[in-house]
Amino acid sequence: MTFETTRRSLLKGVTLGAGATLLGPILDQIAAHASGDARAVRKRFVFVVQTNGMMPGHIVPVGVAPPNGPREAVTQDNFSEVALTDRELPAPLAPLTPFKNRMALVMGLSGRVASSGHSCNQGALGCYSSNRIVGPTIDHAVSEALPGVMRHVALGTTDFRRTMNYSLIAAGPNRAVPVVCSQSLAFRTLFGSVAEGNEGQEFSQQANLLDFMADDVRRTRSALPSGERQKLDGYLEAYEALRDRHGRIAGMQADLRRHAPRLGDRISATANSVALEAQFDMGAAALIAGLTNVLTLTSSGGDQGGHGNYPELGIADGHHIGHGGNYGDKTYAQCFVELRQFHTRLIADLARKLQAVPEGNGTMLDNTLIVYLSDCADSHHPNCYNWPMVLIGNIDRRVRTNRYVVFPRYQGRGHRTIANMYVTLLHLAGVRRDAFGMPDPNLRDLDQNGPLAELLA
Repeated sequence: MTFETTRRSLLKGVTLGAGATLLGPILDQIAAHASGDARAVRKRFVFVVQTNGMMPGHIVPVGVAPPNGPREAVTQDNFSEVALTDRELPAPLAPLTPFKNRMALVMGLSGRVASSGHSCNQGALGCYSSNRIVGPTIDHAVSEALPGVMRHVALGTTDFRRTMNYSLIAAGPNRAVPVVCSQSLAFRTLFGSVAEGNEGQEFSQQANLLDFMADDVRRTRSALPSGERQKLDGYLEAYEALRDRHGRIAGMQADLRRHAPRLGDRISATANSVALEAQFDMGAAALIAGLTNVLTLTSSGGDQGGHGNYPELGIADGHHIGHGGNYGDKTYAQCFVELRQFHTRLIADLARKLQAVPEGNGTMLDNTLIVYLSDCADSHHPNCYNWPMVLIGNIDRRVRTNRYVVFPRYQGRGHRTIANMYVTLLHLAGVRRDAFGMPDPNLRDLDQNGPLAELLA
């Protein structure tokens, strides 16, 4: 039976309405599964970029001595690793505990070429100066090798009153790529193709559209052979979660408006956590639907002024805590832990959704790598001698996980940079390159090319 014949047999007897366009990619994947086609398995990358620094201590397993010295730089001369099997994750990463055996905690990579006062802007994902866009960022670069219906989806929040953030992603020299920071616009961008006329333009109409789409998924699921139905369950769950979140956002926005006098001019920031939850839900739906294979989710950042304000979590001034100031009855350290746990809960929820969708001989999570980092390296005012990162997933077992690794100190023998990490990601995506971004002139005596062999299986 040919691929197209299999697809037609799956669609036989199914009449699709609003979801016809969006169901096409996932039905193609199901048909590929049925025919044994290799296209049933896709590599995917998710980049989660949180502002205000990834404090090195936040990724050190319990009972392991942190390797950091002055300016958060790694001081050891050798490469080291610790298995996570019998280790407890630190409190900031605790929500990710169910995925510990799929994680690699990476310490000691430098990114001095991107050093900045606050956010390193496109330099964080591009490995070059924060002041000038000289090339693509890594998320956009891997998307070239992993084309989807949408090549690259970038969603997030911002501390400013704006719909787009042009400060974190780039497609090439002087070519900034926007992060969509409006959940309403994100919905229209991702799912507006199934709407007729002005449908999808208003928040209330979007809720009806989501209902129609979920109904189409249910109808399609009932027409599939029993062995194929589970493959649509994660897709259906994503839309139902999106619909539920849509309702919650509407309710919370109304409540926030009623209490605006109490919040003053911070009212636009009080919804940041809810907006980010919605963006994660839409990102998950886009991945599961097959709309994209590369997703970037950002939490503020960029423009040197986005520090992650979450007054609804009791943390209304990210800049203040970045300078070591307490907030309310919480110390700045407690605030940072709470913010990290909020973000890692969202990441864990995304990973669970991907794990629930069968693909090939495993699940979508088996073919996905989530990269979690900050746009300002190690702290509010980054030094970039150390750029901690968290990896979740292993792209068909090609990444060595269940480990905490520390690379040698800056300028020491064997030291590696974020450019080496990004070359590693390119290799995982099928792109054979030895360099990415700009080399660090202070490391000219070291080999700055090639992937991180220590992370590859």
